[in-house]
Amino acid sequence: MTTPPRSADARASVEQESPVVPPPPPRFIPPRRFVNLTEENRSLINSLRSATSTLQETDTCMRSLRNLMTSEEDGGAAQFREVILELDAAGLRRMAWFLTSHSGYFLTIARNKNGSYRLQKLLGKSNDVDTLFFAAFFRSFLDIMTDKEASFVVVQGLRVFSNVMKEALFPHIIEHAVDLACDQHGCVALNRCITVLDDPYCRIFFLYAVVVNALPFSYHAYGNFVVQHVLDLNDLQCTRNIAVNLRGHCVELSFERYGSYIMEKLLDTKESMVVVVEELLKCEGDRLVRLARGTYGNFVVYKALRVTQAEIVTWGDLFWGLVNKLKPIRDLLGASYSYTIATLLDSID
Repeated sequence: MTTPPRSADARASVEQESPVVPPPPPRFIPPRRFVNLTEENRSLINSLRSATSTLQETDTCMRSLRNLMTSEEDGGAAQFREVILELDAAGLRRMAWFLTSHSGYFLTIARNKNGSYRLQKLLGKSNDVDTLFFAAFFRSFLDIMTDKEASFVVVQGLRVFSNVMKEALFPHIIEHAVDLACDQHGCVALNRCITVLDDPYCRIFFLYAVVVNALPFSYHAYGNFVVQHVLDLNDLQCTRNIAVNLRGHCVELSFERYGSYIMEKLLDTKESMVVVVEELLKCEGDRLVRLARGTYGNFVVYKALRVTQAEIVTWGDLFWGLVNKLKPIRDLLGASYSYTIATLLDSID
């Protein structure tokens, strides 16, 4: 049965009830800003477009390319962007080949603040470009990762590389984990790598390197920051594994500045908290006094009391165990470092 046509009045009523929504305005695309390329950079583009070059032309090209990547003069950033826009895929591949053909040349550029930033902009342009950069990382991994500026290039690589490339770097990560974590810039780079890896399978290689080295890292001025960073990820399995690897050393670490930071972090999670508190309960006599009165140990003991008291229904045995060990030495805890412990003990009936 066919539907009878609507009257003009009916159509008008429908149009009033369902007004036509106008299409969104066209997206504004700002016009490309005109950049007057320098003569040197025009010549560089021509060299990068050429499939062959003489030795002298190659030397000139690499010198101009280094200037392009690191220069702040003549609107260096704008010049770099314009050169990239002018090159096709083959030109970009040839550019990446020149940049990565010599380790020393690549490191010179990567260690420069402008050079590091511009190298990062080239990553992800194509698989060919990424493959050349990956090879450069592989050859000079430790030198790159322990430099403040150069390490940003590897971090960006981990954002854009295929999983196959990332996995090929993991043996290097594990091999050099101690050197990286115990270096001023390497520990920061390692933390950044762990942060940018959102794929659980890829991240586990980094976490494994930290877990197996948790003990030496916890004593180290830089390494402890890597352990803290991993604990801050709130990965319960990883936190538990770190606690297990530190078992038997918790009291000793609590005496140390950097180790005490790790102990306080472990007290934040119930699974690892038990490991720390159980070791504190084994601490006897003069050692317990020194720990509770110590510059760093007092923070660990106080936090252990607070976290077990907050969950007294569950962890009452641990809380009262600590209280019963500390009450007999209460009169020795009046010094400035242990004042908070004494105050808390006095508040308990």
